[in-house]
Amino acid sequence: MKHQTAFTAPHYKAAQVGQQILDAGGTASEAMVAAAAMISVQYPHMNGIGGDSFWLIAKKGQTPVAIDGCGAAALNIDVDAFRAKGSELPEAGADASITMAGTVAAWQKALEMDATNLSLIQLLQPAIDAARSGIEVTQSLVNASEKTYQRLASLPAFAERFLKQGKTLQVGDTLINEALANTLTRLAESGLDDFYRGEIAELAAKELQQAGSPLGLKDFHAHQARVLAPLSVQTSKGRLYNFGAPTQGVASLLILAIYDRLAAQAESEIDHIHLLVEATKQAFIIRDREVCDEENLTQPLQEWLTESVIDECVSNVSLQKALPWPHQAKPGDTIWMGASDQYGTMVSFIQSVYWEFGSGLFLPETGILWNCRGKSFSLDASHHNVLAAGKKPFHTLNPAYAELNDGSRMSYGTMGGEGQPQTQACLFSRYHYQGDTLADAVAKPRWLLGRTWGNSTNNLRLERSLYDAYGEQLMQRGHDVTYVADVNELMGHAGAIVLNSEGKACATSDPRSDGRSILGE
Repeated sequence: MKHQTAFTAPHYKAAQVGQQILDAGGTASEAMVAAAAMISVQYPHMNGIGGDSFWLIAKKGQTPVAIDGCGAAALNIDVDAFRAKGSELPEAGADASITMAGTVAAWQKALEMDATNLSLIQLLQPAIDAARSGIEVTQSLVNASEKTYQRLASLPAFAERFLKQGKTLQVGDTLINEALANTLTRLAESGLDDFYRGEIAELAAKELQQAGSPLGLKDFHAHQARVLAPLSVQTSKGRLYNFGAPTQGVASLLILAIYDRLAAQAESEIDHIHLLVEATKQAFIIRDREVCDEENLTQPLQEWLTESVIDECVSNVSLQKALPWPHQAKPGDTIWMGASDQYGTMVSFIQSVYWEFGSGLFLPETGILWNCRGKSFSLDASHHNVLAAGKKPFHTLNPAYAELNDGSRMSYGTMGGEGQPQTQACLFSRYHYQGDTLADAVAKPRWLLGRTWGNSTNNLRLERSLYDAYGEQLMQRGHDVTYVADVNELMGHAGAIVLNSEGKACATSDPRSDGRSILGE
């Protein structure tokens, strides 16, 4: 049976490129690599080849597989030197560029597992052309430019590439990255491994070292993407999958598993919101205590998805009273994309440089903007996420996938750091429990529990129309509630594809993004 194809992305040009590859007979993984390259160019504030990615690839009738494209801390990092400078890790520049960029290796691994005979040139050429001719600046990029100005404007190479005569970007400006076009061309011609063991590796390592980063050529040579089994949990709706360590995928699964036991109590929309927020708190308590590099876990994360753990979490949730919530949240800016190909394979993919524009360390010769994922490490020697040479940092990134009891399958996800598990739970529950259409499940007003970067509060933020309808009732149940404008980027860029048992697709993207969802024939 030939399945209907679909692609969804938070930037319409990435969605177009992905769908073009699907229309040409390519696999979901080939389409995703093409779109990942394109969105690296179009959304440099959210992601890029100087960051990380995680994949779930679900071939029809097979257990999904996960690809870990997470880079580790520099092999020669001097942790004591960072401690001598203060209790917090740096947030910008070379000192914040301390973890390897893992995404290109994950692209390569995905193509090894799931590809036709399409060439790398065919996959990467649209992104090459866009980097060379320039991209049109959108409001999302302007928002990031304004938000990061104080943190990054003093970095000369960043200012030259991502500011306009020292001022923030404006909608309609053109951003050109000729060096990135050359790097992508080199990868297309020489193979993706060149990023780690070829000319690109040598150039980028030299630039990082000259800037003062602890990363060197041996870190490039040491990096390998890994293929893993995903985490999963059974609910009344079907089996849900997500990514394991070092991501917060366990929290995303826990929220929905907890809510699945509570859903019968949700007699109204206020109950639905309250119970999901309370399930989120239970999941985050476990996440914050346990998740770290797989090598340092106290026990496999799958063991936190057992009936007994879920039951205990459920017992801690009250329908009428909110759990007090002083909580340190994890920031993050990211992109999520989904694909479904004619062969019935679905991909859930997420890629990030962590905070907006990552560390702000721009490498002029290679055109790469480096991530600041190392910021999620701790300098506390007793902390499970303490910084150490060769260790992977905690990741907010987590791509989601589900196989439902009715024979349908769903690839879904979002950007948004701390908000990712919450938004996943919101759209999934609206679609599968509340009966909303897929488009409404994503587009309707959402909420976010916890602090995001640049904000010190830990309250529950609702988009304005949701606040007007339910804010007072949520306060009566003990929530510390405030509001933000409707259709707010703070709430993430969500998307989803559902493939039914007959092979027909339904897809949506988020009105909070510049995205699009496209269906093939």
